[in-house]
Amino acid sequence: MASLLCLLFLAATAATSPGRLVPYDLLYADGVRAYFARDYERAAELLQRALHSYAGLRAARRDCRAACGREAAFLGELPAAGPWEASLFGPVLQRADCLQHCLGQRLGSPPSAHRASRASRRDFERREPYNYLQVAFFQLKKLDQAVSAAHTFFVANPQHLQMRDDIKKYQRMSGVKSDNFRDLEATPHWEAYEAGVQHYNADEYLQAVVRLEESLKDALSALEECRALCEGPWEDEDEEEEMQPGLYEAISAHYVQVLKCRQQCVLDIATKPGRISATEDFIPSHLDLLHFAYDQVGNQALAAECAASYLVFYPTDEPMLKKMKQYRAELGEDAAITPRENIQQYVQRSLMEKKLIYYAVEHLGGTFNDPDLWTPDELIPENLKEKHREDQEKQKQKTVGADERVKRGSVPFEGVAVVMDSQQMNGTHRVVFDGVLTESECKDLLHLTKAAGEAGGGVRARRSPHTPHERFEGLTTGKAMQLAQSGDVDWRDAKLLLQASEKARKIIQSYFSPGRKLHVSFTHLVCRTAVEEEQEGRMDLSHPVHADNCLLDPEGQECWREPPAYVYRDYSGILYLNDDFQGGGLFFTEMDTVTVTAEVHPKCGRLVAFSSGKENPHGVWAVRRGRRCALALWYTHSREHAEQEQLKATELIEQRNMKQDQTDKQECQRTDDGSRSCSDSPPVANSGARSSSWRHKPGSERTQHPKKLRARDEF
Repeated sequence: MASLLCLLFLAATAATSPGRLVPYDLLYADGVRAYFARDYERAAELLQRALHSYAGLRAARRDCRAACGREAAFLGELPAAGPWEASLFGPVLQRADCLQHCLGQRLGSPPSAHRASRASRRDFERREPYNYLQVAFFQLKKLDQAVSAAHTFFVANPQHLQMRDDIKKYQRMSGVKSDNFRDLEATPHWEAYEAGVQHYNADEYLQAVVRLEESLKDALSALEECRALCEGPWEDEDEEEEMQPGLYEAISAHYVQVLKCRQQCVLDIATKPGRISATEDFIPSHLDLLHFAYDQVGNQALAAECAASYLVFYPTDEPMLKKMKQYRAELGEDAAITPRENIQQYVQRSLMEKKLIYYAVEHLGGTFNDPDLWTPDELIPENLKEKHREDQEKQKQKTVGADERVKRGSVPFEGVAVVMDSQQMNGTHRVVFDGVLTESECKDLLHLTKAAGEAGGGVRARRSPHTPHERFEGLTTGKAMQLAQSGDVDWRDAKLLLQASEKARKIIQSYFSPGRKLHVSFTHLVCRTAVEEEQEGRMDLSHPVHADNCLLDPEGQECWREPPAYVYRDYSGILYLNDDFQGGGLFFTEMDTVTVTAEVHPKCGRLVAFSSGKENPHGVWAVRRGRRCALALWYTHSREHAEQEQLKATELIEQRNMKQDQTDKQECQRTDDGSRSCSDSPPVANSGARSSSWRHKPGSERTQHPKKLRARDEF
């Protein structure tokens, strides 16, 4: 019976089989070779065929596994009594036979020929072929196809700086239309989901339910495709041949690998292309939004169905249980309110898989990162629950600690005052201090930027990386010390840069994090100068709105704490040096990047400090005239991410101070006739110039006037 069903299925698929499918990795390798040989026409052809082959392989695996996985394909008379292995492995062997024949028919070659390397699979997952394609099409003067290929790659790789520049160039080209910016690999459920959420937020509930239902259907379909593709070969390339497990261990390990892969599929479909982090509770959130939207349009029956489906995930959710009671009262006690069948099946299957995985982790070892927030606590084995609770408690303590620090500590320097706190700035973890630097210190640091620019060495003004309307100069502590060593800048000015960063660190640590040490992550003395002839009609910012430790996604109202963001940064600061320019103020926004919540006007010695996360999106208004200089400062709790330049600069200063002390001592002991004297007496008046760094011996009594200190010595 099973063989007959398989043959019928294979006969049906053979009619639609496109013929032999060339392995995509071979086509890709040939396409890349043609690309580097500058044979762009052949490269474009091969790369497109590779993408087509890759899509065909995925479709074949999806369809064959779906067909061979149907229960009907394995119906047969099992022996009433007999070896358990026959009962267990008989259907498995039948499915393997079905898959091999099905894939052979669809692919036109043995399935083993299509097993690509990890590197090739990773390139296609990252849409790397489109990176080559956009250049090939551009060289062939097929601009519309080049733009589509570039956009498709960029959607999945928004951190790719070269492609970002290419996209901007395409946008400026006269022959390019907005329709050309198409994502050729667009996932239907994400397009529908984002459209549905936009309608929902705009109170357009009729449109919202249409798009959200479409998204839920497509998401569940994508989930099934992902699960089907999990049934690939066992991947453990590091396993030595002589250490291969036995039959049952190998079967168990491979099966658990497949189960874990299937469980992670929900994260795969919940992750927007170009992102690493998934949207939490992706499937339940659809039902929650749909329930409310149906309720708003007056369709209580479907609202109740979605509410009941949501309760399959969270059966003790109080607000939803109250709504269910209300729906029963409105629809009548006799009304049949049941969860959607596909949702019930989804949850039951997922719980079965979780139970098997947790058993394997408990008894066979390994780990499992459960992707779902709705997993019942009773499903987790007791010895694993403790670790789960510990992780939750750590997260709770971290949150409580952050909330406690909102009350803030004192400022450890006299003359430094808080002029604006979080409440006055309409946000959290924000503060403005005045008096961190004196006018004299601001002038010295401004002089340092000028001297460093004249010295060159990569510090000269250049076009700003954020806008073509400004020039940009940047100086790090390490570069400042190098210039001081070579005599290009004053040692005291270079030292002041280091001291200003350290003073700001102590202030921010004392105010925000009194019980936990902060380390300097990066110090950058930055000047932005308006290009006078390019200010007319200017519409951009000096620095676009962003967050400092995550990738801001204003459309999704998310900030993804993942590379290439500096995820280890905890607090940020801007220490201003001047205000004799126009524009250039700092502003904070909501997550939408357009609703301004607070502004800070620059002023010498003013320090703006704030936490580096999604709670503080910020930008800089355009500098329209003059030159704006400030210290950009970032701090981290992570010792391993402490700035090495800062540590080396501190060591250089300590070494120089020790050398200077030795010189001072020698100068103090030298007499007029060149002989040595060990007297502690100071030089007599008018006996010649003495070292400006000469110090009194502690405890000695003198009426000698002290040297005049520079204002920076308050450090």
